[in-house]
Amino acid sequence: MRYHGFNIRTLFVCLTSLLIFSGPLALAQQQRTGGEATLKIAVVDPNGAAVTAAIVSVKTAEGIEQKGQTNQQGEVTFTRLSKGTALVRVEAAGFEARFLDDLKISAGSNRAEVRLEIASIKEDVSVAEDEQEKNSDPRGSAFSSVLGEEQIAALPDDQEEFENAINQLAGPDATIRVNGFRGGKLPPKSQIREIRFRRNPFAAEFHERGFVSVDVFTKPGINDWRGTFGFGFRDESFSARPVFAPRRGPEQLRRLNFTLDGPLWKNHTSLFLSADATSGYDSKTVVAALPEGRFDDVTLRPARRLNLSARIEHALDKTHALRFEYQRNAGRQDNLGVGDFDLPDRAYTLDQSEHILRLSESGVFAKRVLNEVRAQVRLTERETLALSNAPAVQVLNAFTRGGAQTGGSRRGSEFELADNLDFSAGRHAMRAGFLFEAGTYRSDEMANANGTFIFSSLDAFRRGRPTIFSQRTGDAALSFSRYQFAWYWQDDFRLRKNLMLSFGLRQEFQSQLRDRSNFAPRFGLTWSPDKAGTFTVRAGAGLFYDWFEAGTYEQTLRVNGQRQSDLVVRDPGFPDPFTNGMGTLLPPGRIQSDPNMRIPSIAMAGIGVETRLLKRFRLNMDYRFERGLHLLRGRNINAPVPGMGRPLPADGNIIQIESSASSTSHRMMLHFAPMMLSRKLFWMVTYMYSNTINDGDGPLSLPADNYNLRAERGPSATDIRHFFSAFLSRQLLGGLSLGLNFSASSALPYNITTGFDDNGDTVSNDRPTGISRNSARGAMRWDLGARLSWGFNFGGERKGGASAPQQVAVRIGGSGGDGGGPLSSMPTPSNQKYRMEFYAQAYNLFNHANLVNFSGVQTSPFFGQPTAALPGRRVETGVRFSF
Repeated sequence: MRYHGFNIRTLFVCLTSLLIFSGPLALAQQQRTGGEATLKIAVVDPNGAAVTAAIVSVKTAEGIEQKGQTNQQGEVTFTRLSKGTALVRVEAAGFEARFLDDLKISAGSNRAEVRLEIASIKEDVSVAEDEQEKNSDPRGSAFSSVLGEEQIAALPDDQEEFENAINQLAGPDATIRVNGFRGGKLPPKSQIREIRFRRNPFAAEFHERGFVSVDVFTKPGINDWRGTFGFGFRDESFSARPVFAPRRGPEQLRRLNFTLDGPLWKNHTSLFLSADATSGYDSKTVVAALPEGRFDDVTLRPARRLNLSARIEHALDKTHALRFEYQRNAGRQDNLGVGDFDLPDRAYTLDQSEHILRLSESGVFAKRVLNEVRAQVRLTERETLALSNAPAVQVLNAFTRGGAQTGGSRRGSEFELADNLDFSAGRHAMRAGFLFEAGTYRSDEMANANGTFIFSSLDAFRRGRPTIFSQRTGDAALSFSRYQFAWYWQDDFRLRKNLMLSFGLRQEFQSQLRDRSNFAPRFGLTWSPDKAGTFTVRAGAGLFYDWFEAGTYEQTLRVNGQRQSDLVVRDPGFPDPFTNGMGTLLPPGRIQSDPNMRIPSIAMAGIGVETRLLKRFRLNMDYRFERGLHLLRGRNINAPVPGMGRPLPADGNIIQIESSASSTSHRMMLHFAPMMLSRKLFWMVTYMYSNTINDGDGPLSLPADNYNLRAERGPSATDIRHFFSAFLSRQLLGGLSLGLNFSASSALPYNITTGFDDNGDTVSNDRPTGISRNSARGAMRWDLGARLSWGFNFGGERKGGASAPQQVAVRIGGSGGDGGGPLSSMPTPSNQKYRMEFYAQAYNLFNHANLVNFSGVQTSPFFGQPTAALPGRRVETGVRFSF
């Protein structure tokens, strides 16, 4: 079979040509502006939130001084400046004054971000004006990078693709928070002020151990009404034929989005509304081998989605802000379950929705304490309906037909309460807080109610000789509740001007487990040895814990041998499993937790270096080592012992979830970006090497041999050895903007099995002799996305845009500092009333065949071959009107 793709050499030539070509265009545009410059200064608080009503003065080398006041976005713009260096002074009520004494200004548009420190908190801690002092602050700008509004605009408009792009830029295992909250949908691009990537994993405030955390900050309140209306469309006309499809199937997507922002009470209360609706269908390929021959088809999958959100921000006073947010996210998908080896009669429909209510308040108390409290309620509902509930027939990695046998509903109610407290004493900057999460769940979802026949090969199917028949019996109705709690304390101690030591402690526990003494110490060191601050070292070590998830806990309650149980017949008859006299009916089976199970823990240590190259570029190099202990995996503790039979003959399979797995991981990340974003160009490049070895793929995955767990040692199922991502946004001539997003990853591993159940444990995952787990590899993947837009402004000058409310929106959880360097040259937004933008964006622009679903079953006719691919080229066009 021939796969159509695009080689790496051609891709490199295209990207290089684009950069070479775009340089002269930007230079020509810069020359047209002459020697004058504009400077937009954004003023933020210690956590990245906008500071309004700040007084900013700019004095050029010629002694000419201009003054201005920041608007509600925390920004002020100065025009007709001469290029060179300038002195900047920023003052705001409740904050320490900040000076930038050598700010470089180039011809054209420039942008600088200034971080202020709260005066009451900084009475005992000096302001980090010195480069060494600033870079040695673990919450500072070192080891972080920022996407501003211009770069965010160059990312995809589709919400799911937008989130995928953010994850690609951050790298694997990133955690995304919006204004401190996890979960839910990302806000519309037009309501996001910045996206900040942080590399400070050893802080005690974090539960997650990811390499990078992503903080998304929405825009603060505004003093006039603004909004956007957008429409996007794509169909199969410009889409590529899927790699394994016999024909190009129908595809269509229609997208409508709307935002409205404005003041409910001028200078005090602002309202933000957004709606995003999509309706369409795509095509999913089916690649199967039937007894009568090869079967290739394309199945239509309709889907629709509607996401609504409302946010209110109210300034209680100059330093206290109250935020309320509501989200409703709902969608319906049809013909799920069809594709790859699954034939059309496996289809089912999924309806799901969630309601999220969020409330947060932050501000300064007692002149020394900065506090933020967050509360969230999340209500979820999921309903499934199968096209057919007929018994299923699965021929391993050849075809699966019959009913999906899924149905019912699941409802969940989850509550989260968190508090973070910042205070200082002498040279100690401390942070403490807690997190409480609770949930109640009710479900009557059924699965495999009419049973599934498993055949080892097409030849066995022709002979009517299945290996296993399994069926889940009993009452599916279930309700349960759970909670989990964590507290932490962190002390960042400045030992010297250029050296900061961080000590922290965190404790976590859950209601499902008796394990309570889960203390997680954390330690960090940040050192900036040279006076210019061009070299910073950060090292740390700590212990992290993973939660025992609600979905896994639910299975132990549902399939407990009393409410529901798993019926299994070995060597059954077909189509009636009980007609074969050679068949063996096992006693009912169950799923249970090990009574001595512990919360999984991961010990992590690492070191990172950040350096500035030629005073223009920033290079981060990080290395992490992880050792996982007490990780969860499943094991059949009643599997037959060779030569002895089952340990408990009166019982069937007993799948026990136990904390007996372990892992080791080595990761190295390189991040490269410019210090100064000049000529309307932004780019960032990330590379990660990873090597993760473990002995289990999850709490319900079973080993090939339940009595030889050491043989399960092998690459993780998500072991991507090499990962690379690059992002570029460029302002071109005549209102044109270009965004490129490239990602590439090495092949994922997959498991090789014989297709038989030789050890009698009723699971067909036996491996050939001498073959280890996840020993085979698939194919490398790469993808280039592009977005080209053209926009223009028109109408009279907007009124009221520069008036400023007397408030400071204080936010905890972000990081201070400029992130991307002290100066960035970005276009100053127009103050005209209206803007029209037309765009075209492509996913997988070069239609590279990203092959997946490699078959590892030796009895399959597709053994060692891919049978699916990620989507090929898709092109969307759209228009957006702003007012």
